[in-house]
Amino acid sequence: MAQLYFKYGAMGSSKTANALMAHFNYRERGQRVLLTKPRLDTRDGDHIVHSRIGLEEPCVYFDEMRGMSEDELKTNACIIVDEAQFLTREEVMYLVHLVDDCGIPVMCYGLRADFRGELFPGSYELLVMADKIEEVKTICWCGKKATFNARFDEQGHVLKEGEQVVLGANDKYIGLCRKHWSRGDLGPDFRPGT
Repeated sequence: MAQLYFKYGAMGSSKTANALMAHFNYRERGQRVLLTKPRLDTRDGDHIVHSRIGLEEPCVYFDEMRGMSEDELKTNACIIVDEAQFLTREEVMYLVHLVDDCGIPVMCYGLRADFRGELFPGSYELLVMADKIEEVKTICWCGKKATFNARFDEQGHVLKEGEQVVLGANDKYIGLCRKHWSRGDLGPDFRPGT
């Protein structure tokens, strides 16, 4: 039975690496799998899903997937969506349709909340609609579980205001535990720009 999965985690928790490993596992077994992401995510190049540890695979943008026929989509054993926090409610409901009406398993990977501690719209919808929800864990500099995403400026100051979406990785964001996110504490060894 097909299900909708939402696998979320803080920055640096290897969500994309997990998505690419799942993609590899399907393909290694001779099955077709569709890898997709929202067009908004362009930081790693055109039509590429790239993880921090260097794994990468070509993908289609979510809007391109929406242009495919259901018969074409049904040839896939699974659809994997990276950066799912950027999906809209309508796009999440489309994934629900693919699972419930077309019988295609869908695995979504993304952030739960933004740097302000507020849910992303796509994450909110996935938390409501997903059949299975799983946290991909990572740790804060103090050793506790990191559950928050801190955005910081060039001087290493933690930001709590601004646009919800500013694309970046290690140069702008870090995963922290709630205590250190609340305090804006990036740790004693943090060096801006490294």
